[in-house]
Amino acid sequence: MAEEEPKKVETETPSETPPPPPPPLAEPEPEVKAQKDVAEEKTVISTPPLVEEKVEESKAVAVVEKASESAEEKTEGSVNRDAVLARVVTEKRISLIKAWEESEKSKAENKAHKKISSIASWENSKKASVEAELKKIEEKLEKKKAEYVEKMKNKIAVIHKEAEEKKAIVEAKRGEDLLKAEEIAAKYRATGTTPKKLFKMFLG
Repeated sequence: MAEEEPKKVETETPSETPPPPPPPLAEPEPEVKAQKDVAEEKTVISTPPLVEEKVEESKAVAVVEKASESAEEKTEGSVNRDAVLARVVTEKRISLIKAWEESEKSKAENKAHKKISSIASWENSKKASVEAELKKIEEKLEKKKAEYVEKMKNKIAVIHKEAEEKKAIVEAKRGEDLLKAEEIAAKYRATGTTPKKLFKMFLG
C-alpha cells in the first residue's frame, strides 16, 4: 500500500494540485497500525516535497523561460524602438537639412535675380544715356550739316552770281566790240578806204 500511494500522488501532481495534508492524529491505535501509518506518512510526506520541487522547478523553468522570452521581447522591442527612434531622428535631421538647403538655394536664387535685375536696369539706364548723347551729337551734326549746306549753297550762289556778272561783262564787251566793228566798217565804207589790218592778214 505504501508503494501504491506514492504513485497516485505522482500521477496527481502533474495537474498541479497541492498534496493532501497529513491526517490528524485523533485516536491512538495499536503499535502495528501506528508503525504502518508512520511509514505511510513518511512515504506520503517524503514524496510530495519531491513532486513540489519538481513542480517548483518546472514553474521556475517556465518562469525563467517566460522571463527570458519577455527579456528577449523587451530587448527586441527596445532594439526595434531604438532603431525606429534612430530612423526618426535621421529622417528629421535629413528633412531639416533639406529644408535648410532649399532655403539657401531660394536665397541664392533671389540674390542672383536681384543682382541680375539691378544689372539690367543699370544697362538700360546707361544705354538710354548713351543713346541720348548720340542723339544730341546727331542733332549737332545735323545742325552743323545744315549750316554747312547753307554755307555751300551760299558759296554756290556767290559763284553763280560772279559767273553771271562775268558773263554779263563778256556779253557787254562783245556788244561793244560788235558796235565798234560796225562803226569802223561804216566809216570805211563812207571814206572808201580799206582797213589796213585786213591787208596785213592777207599779205602776211
